Amino acid sequence: MRHAFAVVFIAFATLALTGCGESARLTVRQGMGPNPQLPPPHKTLIPTTNTAKAVGWPNGEHPTAAPGLMVQAFARDLDHPRWLYTLPNGDVLVAETNAPPRPDDSKGIKGWIAGLIMAGAGAGVPSANRITLLRDSDGDGVAETRRVFLQHLNSPFGMALVGDTFYVADTDALLAFPYHASETSITAPGRKVIDLPAGTINHHWTKNVIASQDGRKLYVTVGSNSNVGENGLAVERDRARILEVDIASGNARVFATGLRNPNGMDWQPQSGALWTAVNERDELGSDLVPDYMTSVKDGGFYGWPFSYYGQHVDTRVTPQNPALVASALVPDYALGPHTASLGLVFYRGQLLGAHYRNGAFVGQHGSWNRRPRSGYKMIFVPFANGKPAGPAQDVLTEFLDSEGRARGRPVGVAVDAKGALLVADDVGNTVWRVTPARTRAD
Repeated sequence: MRHAFAVVFIAFATLALTGCGESARLTVRQGMGPNPQLPPPHKTLIPTTNTAKAVGWPNGEHPTAAPGLMVQAFARDLDHPRWLYTLPNGDVLVAETNAPPRPDDSKGIKGWIAGLIMAGAGAGVPSANRITLLRDSDGDGVAETRRVFLQHLNSPFGMALVGDTFYVADTDALLAFPYHASETSITAPGRKVIDLPAGTINHHWTKNVIASQDGRKLYVTVGSNSNVGENGLAVERDRARILEVDIASGNARVFATGLRNPNGMDWQPQSGALWTAVNERDELGSDLVPDYMTSVKDGGFYGWPFSYYGQHVDTRVTPQNPALVASALVPDYALGPHTASLGLVFYRGQLLGAHYRNGAFVGQHGSWNRRPRSGYKMIFVPFANGKPAGPAQDVLTEFLDSEGRARGRPVGVAVDAKGALLVADDVGNTVWRVTPARTRAD
């Protein structure tokens, strides 16, 4: 009997890991832009699973840059670099981080399979729980100085400097630390600004933070505690939203809701609007649902978990909330199904040229729930008059090798003091620097 059970179990796991043959009927491009195609859901007994095995970059290899651009390593041999922040003096901070322990995130066969997927994708390593400072003193585009800037954190992610206070979004709290210009480490204890939802499930553990342009408010992202509410809506309290924190008082309020997993945030230079990149839901087939980026309206509701891409009802969610669905806003721009679009930064610099000015760079970490795979690249979306103005363009590609394995996976994006694009690659353990092809520095 035990042998028979083991055979069935292994067969079930194998089917899950190979995805039962379901595959996309549309191209990724058809699921991008202001009006993406949204076919009917394609549910299967076992969700499509098609993760790229993490292998890292062989010596001397790197992503392929778009024509007119080149890429080089700004820093190598990091420990799962996820997020980036450029200080006013030009120093670059990188959050070396990964998921915290979360024993109740997924249990049973599904949890076991999810663990295998994460390990194979390079996300199963312990979190370094630190922020590292990188400094390029001689201006050659490579960081010669590497110091531990802040340590003993709890799965840190977002960072923001306001005046002489440095804010860090840990997985369970927004923290504030005293900062002195040009220092290479912080040893003073931090203070807790607000608690953030965490716990033993903590499904989407990453929390980001950005300051308002006048330095009076902070905006903090909190992802959902499930794919689509399958753990019950009680554990989704204070999740799938962006919070606004008043710096002077420390009071927090809800700014926007229904955002399944918002990550990157930035202020669009022309309109001044807050934009975010959002990971949408899984397990509706390879063509659904597109991840997206959108301007965020104060008080806006964006559908999760009851509906997707506006008012397309997700029948898996019970009970439904028709009145709330009727208010769901349609995102501004789809980024393709299952691309795991995480990083977002608008380009304000001069180095890369007028073509990129005011547009958005987006880091696409790559799919697990699509056949064939999507994402695994850095893209650019042009903007005009504060709105997207044309199809997305590839900026860095070839993160997958010829066998479909992940040499790298782009996550956070930032712009350095000279106007070069920086990309955190958490499988390649590298921060890449993108400049015009004519030069490696400025």
